Amino acid sequence: MRFAFIAKHRHIWPVSWLCDVLDVSRSGFHAWLNRPTSAREVHDAKLVAAI
Repeated sequence: MRFAFIAKHRHIWPVSWLCDVLDVSRSGFHAWLNRPTSAREVHDAKLVAAI
């Protein structure tokens, strides 16, 4: 949830500020950005589309 907030607002405030305020590491945020979609997320997206 924190990383999604940072991704949504990083064009407004610097990532370093957002990470400091939300108490997460910048490297963790960047790792999250580059992480492939998990099998669970793919399955959940299919269920949402079916509903």
